[in-house]
Amino acid sequence: MPAPDMQTSPAYWLILASEVGDAAAQARYAAAWAPIAERYQARVQVLDAARVLAEPDGHARVLTVAFPSLEAARACHGDPAYQAAVAHVLPVSRRALLILPGEPPAA
Repeated sequence: MPAPDMQTSPAYWLILASEVGDAAAQARYAAAWAPIAERYQARVQVLDAARVLAEPDGHARVLTVAFPSLEAARACHGDPAYQAAVAHVLPVSRRALLILPGEPPAA
């Protein structure tokens, strides 16, 4: 993945998820995710769900993943390596993933 252009707008994944029902599956996902995150320059932030979820609807975890561009966010989600990684947790965690464009850097 090329270095991001400083004028490129960032993008984000917003992940709303239930508790993970299988710690081993989560560990497999985390191990597989690390090199993928590095490849796409992704930065994960775990948010305090109790503070940010106004309508939890069964979600207990909230994460944001920052990417250098919308293209990188979409490419990461479509990457076969990511799809293989997330397959570890989909059976044991209910989740929704939104891909959101960010604002361009201030001039």
